Amino acid sequence: MAESDWDTVTVLRKKGPTAAQAKSKQAITAAQRRGEDIETTKKWSAGQNKQHLVTKNTAKLDRETEELHHERVPLEVGKVIQQGRQEKGMTQKDLATKINEKPQVIADYECGKAIPNNQVMGKIERVIGRKLRGKDIGQPLEAKPKTK
Repeated sequence: MAESDWDTVTVLRKKGPTAAQAKSKQAITAAQRRGEDIETTKKWSAGQNKQHLVTKNTAKLDRETEELHHERVPLEVGKVIQQGRQEKGMTQKDLATKINEKPQVIADYECGKAIPNNQVMGKIERVIGRKLRGKDIGQPLEAKPKTK
């Protein structure tokens, strides 16, 4: 019966605090009260959606004026869209609804800020009835005979 010593306690598994518990505000203040060393680090972009950050390189690319810029819709095309839309008695919102785009897209095309998209340009051409691409911009759109 020498093995049954009632004064000693053997702990087989003692789990330490989990990571969430160790980082909690309570655990940090308790460690500070005990005088333990605490190391804190701030994570970069923690808890935020920082996928689309403007870094120095992209800012430099944005400032480039020679080869590294996107083509924009010419103002001539914007004026043709505006005239064709007004001839049909439509607002920008009406035109956008007809071609299933947002009104801001039409506004961007009319003021020359948009990057040309052939699908959008084709939809606008069909609704206003004028050509927006090629040599004869502003000319009436020719109705193509349907072949079967």
